[in-house]
Amino acid sequence: MKQPTICPKFEKAITLLSQRWNALVIYQLLPGPQRFSEIQSAIGISGKVLSDRLKELEHQDLIKREVIPETPVVIEYSLTEKGKSLESVLKTIETWSQEWMKPDDEKSH
Repeated sequence: MKQPTICPKFEKAITLLSQRWNALVIYQLLPGPQRFSEIQSAIGISGKVLSDRLKELEHQDLIKREVIPETPVVIEYSLTEKGKSLESVLKTIETWSQEWMKPDDEKSH
């Protein structure tokens, strides 16, 4: 029996979302624009890793970086339409996790 092949686009999407922190950064931005420090403190991620993730997500056109000319300069990150389109996917995962995932301190042996 022939094994079904995985669609290359699906594989690319899963790889992108499963890369450490990517889905959490997108999820964090669902409510609206946020500054670097807000994202960092909400997720608990190092500055360098967050910077790398933001650059990758911007390169993939999932988020946009906006420089607001104030003193000091303010930089905000928000989702593009492509990024916003992941909301239903992430909300579905959130719903699933509430039903099926246990906190680490409740793992059964």
